[in-house]
Amino acid sequence: MRVAQTEENQRVNAAGAHVAAPGDSMPDVSITAATAPPRRKVLVIDDSSTIRRTAEIFLSQAGYQVTLAEDGFEALAKVGELHPDLVFCDILMPRLDGYQTCSLIKKSPRFHAIPVIMLSSRDGVFDRSRGRLVGAHDHLAKPFTREALLHAVAACLPCQVVGAVLPA
Repeated sequence: MRVAQTEENQRVNAAGAHVAAPGDSMPDVSITAATAPPRRKVLVIDDSSTIRRTAEIFLSQAGYQVTLAEDGFEALAKVGELHPDLVFCDILMPRLDGYQTCSLIKKSPRFHAIPVIMLSSRDGVFDRSRGRLVGAHDHLAKPFTREALLHAVAACLPCQVVGAVLPA
């Protein structure tokens, strides 16, 4: 993740730099941390380290700030702490499953507006319907592609981060 942040910082610094040519009357305008648009925050909850890491790589490369959680209990603490813009939530997890986690997020007056996308290797009508009943916005089947993940994000977060790469 640090590599993605370093590359993003270099890109922003390069984009914000203005070299004045002789006779150029444009003022020097540079992007600072105060004027740069904030990166959208995405929380990925999954008990599989492979799925968490894959989602983190895809989302970080697209310009999102990614936070990871292994289960529903850890995720609920992070939702309260970070107030993410979007949550990806695995369905089958120990202790607190994805349906319960989504339901608790959606019942909270403070966090009910956060879109939740359910992640599951089970992609049946029952699983999708149960997700909708607890307030999920969408359902993404695992394993997912980079394009499918970013398409799901774009559907829930219409205002994208400057520089985010979306599938065509």
